[in-house]
Parts: sequence; structure tokens; C-alpha cells
Amino acid sequence: MTEIASEVLIRRLADWGVDTVFGLPGDGINGIMEGLRRQSDRVRFVLVHHEEAAAFMAAAHAKATGRIGVCLATSGPGGIHLLNGLYDAKLDHQPVLAITGMQETSVLGTGYQQEVHLDRVFEDVAEYNLVVDNPAQLPGVVDIAIRTAYARRGVAHLCLPNDVQVAPADADPYQHVAPARPPASAPVYLSPPGVPRQEDLRAAAEVLNAARRPAILAGAGALHARAEVLAVAETLGAPVIKTLPGKAVIPDDSPYAVGGIGLLGTKPGEELVEDCDTLLMVGTNFPYTKHLPEPGKVRVVQLDADPARAGVRLPTEVPMVGDAKEGLAALLPLLNRNEDRAHLEKYQEAMAAWRDDMTALENPGRTPVAPQYLIGCVDRAAADDAILTCDSGTIATWAARHWTIRGDREFYLSGNLASMAPGLPYAIAAQLAHPGRQVIAFIGDGGFAMLMAEFLTAARLGLPITVVVNNNGSLGQILWEQMVLGFPEHGVRFGAPTSDFSAWARSCGGYGRKVTDPAEVDEAVRQALAHPGPALVDVDVDPNEPPMPGKVARDQAVKFAEAFLKGQPHKAAIATTLFKDKISQLGR
Repeated sequence: MTEIASEVLIRRLADWGVDTVFGLPGDGINGIMEGLRRQSDRVRFVLVHHEEAAAFMAAAHAKATGRIGVCLATSGPGGIHLLNGLYDAKLDHQPVLAITGMQETSVLGTGYQQEVHLDRVFEDVAEYNLVVDNPAQLPGVVDIAIRTAYARRGVAHLCLPNDVQVAPADADPYQHVAPARPPASAPVYLSPPGVPRQEDLRAAAEVLNAARRPAILAGAGALHARAEVLAVAETLGAPVIKTLPGKAVIPDDSPYAVGGIGLLGTKPGEELVEDCDTLLMVGTNFPYTKHLPEPGKVRVVQLDADPARAGVRLPTEVPMVGDAKEGLAALLPLLNRNEDRAHLEKYQEAMAAWRDDMTALENPGRTPVAPQYLIGCVDRAAADDAILTCDSGTIATWAARHWTIRGDREFYLSGNLASMAPGLPYAIAAQLAHPGRQVIAFIGDGGFAMLMAEFLTAARLGLPITVVVNNNGSLGQILWEQMVLGFPEHGVRFGAPTSDFSAWARSCGGYGRKVTDPAEVDEAVRQALAHPGPALVDVDVDPNEPPMPGKVARDQAVKFAEAFLKGQPHKAAIATTLFKDKISQLGR
């Protein structure tokens, strides 16, 4: 059997350690599908129902493993569908390779069916972007694409026309006129040095040793550096703020943890930002600058792997370029132990009070079900090495505050893109990557409805993922954002008939249960987690529970009141919910 170019492509992916490709077939990639068939003993093809889900799965695979994720789509509309998930990878700096098809070269430029020049469409999203015109380019350009995705922490794209896909692997149809030949490359990536320059480390230590009220802001770039972050925090007596994508950097019950900042953060986290005199930023490019210290009011030291990000958010006195784990390990011997623990103890007391307040909101007696109680039940029932994937919306607030990082737990969501719908495909990819661990998707009804067909994918693969739908019958985050602007809500509640996604789960052969009674929530969650296959619990929660900021600013309160005065249609129910929240906290 003649070897074809697509077989060379897939074999090279396997040489790079790629064991899974997520995608959806089409006539524009039949040659690549044949390459996958011929290499099926080395590379698994995961058939999805929507290409957007395939791209989300590739991004999640990269997040959960640190290895490149790969997605595949046909020409034209199939490739276009990848874009949302690819932008998720781009904005969260994850290495992903997208492979797409294109019409055969002889008809390009003739307006042929589905003729979309995907290399132009992907121009903004991709760090490496190439139409393969000649089989002789393979496998060299595969090496370059993957190496670029790793080096630049982003998306690479290879587009193969139909006729190139099925051409003989050794075909080289054109005369060589350049003094060059196709690169004889190798599937090897060499990581850059991770230790910052010694002079930068010494300058950073000088600033940090002088701090009286230090704070650490740790992001996703420090997820692999837990021990080092904790060691620096202990030495400096510094409370640690975590960005939401970096939630798993240190445990939530650590004596150094003060939660997050921003709209989804904690009150102690917000107060620490206003109070600290020195800030160490590690592995973060936190974009919400209104929640960072005022420029010039604190001394800033930053450790980041990308030189372009140093000083982007705040004027940085000492920028260090390097890996979070290696950089902090090199910094630690230069730091003096701060024996004054008053600053740290102040925030330990504040966090103890905050945790009590959050626990009080997990009230099992509330009807309708309090969303805080739902995620609290998930948190208590899940294993210490469970992986939680989350959608964007109010669920991100509840997960940020009530999903406790302890042991080896992990947490993934669409951080910078903040897209709806990745929670379910993320869970599928995480379960495939870590088959022995609990994987839970915490999703809103709006996000689940977008890609709910992928529950059938999980069922067909026999994956024991647990999907928990926080069903408030609305686009909850948008509802509250409208009100914070001072406008009454409009066009954000779905209305009748109410959704019951448990029926869909059962029709797929999975566990499905609809819950409206708070007395049933805990049992339903535990049964779903114990189910050997895919399981879904659809819980109707209070649609009028506002995801209040950790520390409400005066202008936010004023705008909220304006929305009430202008005719907010559910103001009585919202006011009642807020009253119940306060009673729960006072009664703890």
C-alpha cells in the first residue's frame, strides 16, 4: 500500500507524543482521516459533534497535561467552527495545533464549493499558519508548527488541500530552483532557560526584603510551582492572592491564601490590594487593572516567562524573565525571613471570617435552591484529586468561592476569553487525559445548551464525567451586569417551558436527575459521582441570587439602586434573596 502524505503527517504527530486528535470528519479531510486510520494504533481519533468542542477539548488537553492539544476540521465551515476554541487557547497561552482541509489546488481561486481560505481566517489566532502545497514539506513543517506552538504558547495551524493529503508521501512534483531542500528536522523542543538573570534576582530580593506589608499575586503560570510559592510566602510573611485561572496554585485552606480579586474575588483579597506596600506578581497577566494597586503606590516585582508581559499592567520596579518554579527557587535563598507576622495574621483572621460567611450562604434550607449550596455539595462530595471544569457566568463566581482547592484538585475554565460552553468539552478532554480521576463539569443552563450534544460523545466513549447544571433559567451574569450599569434587565431570562437536561442525559444512556427540592441536592450529587458512566444532575437554583463582589464599591451600589428605580422587573425577588443571604450570615 502506497504511503500517502497524510500518513506522514499523523506519524509525525505520534513522534511528538500526540496520542489524541479531537475532530469531526468531512470531505475536505478524507485523506487525513485515512492517515489517522493507518496510524490508529498510535493516535486515537475522538469524534465530536461540533468542531468548536474539538478545539475546546484540544485547549483543555493542553491545560490538563502541559502537552500540545490537536484538533481537526474539514474545509470551509468546519474550520471556521474551530475559531472560538482556538481563541480560548490563544488567550490562555496554551499550545494547540489545528489541522484543517482545503479544496484541491487545481480549483482554488475558482469559487469552488466551501472555498474558504482558512489560512487568512486564522491569521490573527495562529502563531504559525501554513497551507501545505507540497508533500515534500512534510514532516518538516509539522515540527516547526509544534515547536512554535510550544515556544510561543499559542496556536499553530496547518491546512492541507485535498490532493496534497492523498498524494504519495515521497511526491515532489516541482523542480527545485532555490539553493535549499525541505528541512530534515526532528520532533524535538528545547525549553528556554527558566532561571532569571542573577542581577535581576538580587534586585528583586532587595525590594522584597524591604517590604513591610507584602503580597503575592499568583496566576496560571505558577500552577506547577506550588511548593515554591508557599516557601516564598512563608519567608516573606506574605498573603497570596490567586487569579481565577491560577486558583489551584496553592490550597484554599492554606494559611497564606486570601482567595482572589476582582468581581469574583474575596473581601480580604480586595483589602490586601489596597493595603500592601509591595506586590510580587508571579505567572500572571491579570487584566482587570481597576482591581490592582494604584500605579506608583506599591513597589512591584514581577516574574513572567514572557518578556513582553513584564510591566504591562503596573509599573514594575524589578521585572524578572523566567519560569515561575525555577525563578522562585533561585530567588528564595536571597530572601530574609520576615519575623513580623502581624500583617499575615491580619489577613488570616479576615479569611477565617470570609470562609464563615461563604459557608453560611451554603444554606440547605433555602427554597429555591441556593447556588452556593449546590456547589458546596459538589465540593464536599468530590475527591481530593478531583478536576473541576467550569463555564463562564455566575457559576464561575460560585466555583471561585465554594470549590475548595485541597490535595491535588485542579480547576480549569476559559480564563481570558471567558467563553460560554467550554465546561463540558473541557471535562471530556480532562477525563481522557486522566482516566483514573473524578472529573466534574459545573455548567450553567445557557452554556450547557450550546454544546449539550457532547454529552452524547461522553456516553459513546463511556467516560465517567459528572455534569452539574446550575439551572437558573437565564443568562445570569449578563443579568447582573446590566443592573450594575444602572439598567433594568432585558432579554436575559429564557422563560417557559423550563429546561430539563436530565431527560437528555437519560436518552443518551447516562445517569440523569432533575432536582428542584434542596433536600435532594446532596444525595443527587453523590449518586451522580458514584455512577460508572456519564452522569448529569440538573438543579433548578434561585434565579435571583446576585453574584455580589467581595467588596461592594459605592458606585456599584448606586447603579444597582438605579436599576431598581428604573423598573427592574424582579426587584422584589432579588431583594428577598439578598435579605435571606444576610440572615444566613448573621445566623451562623
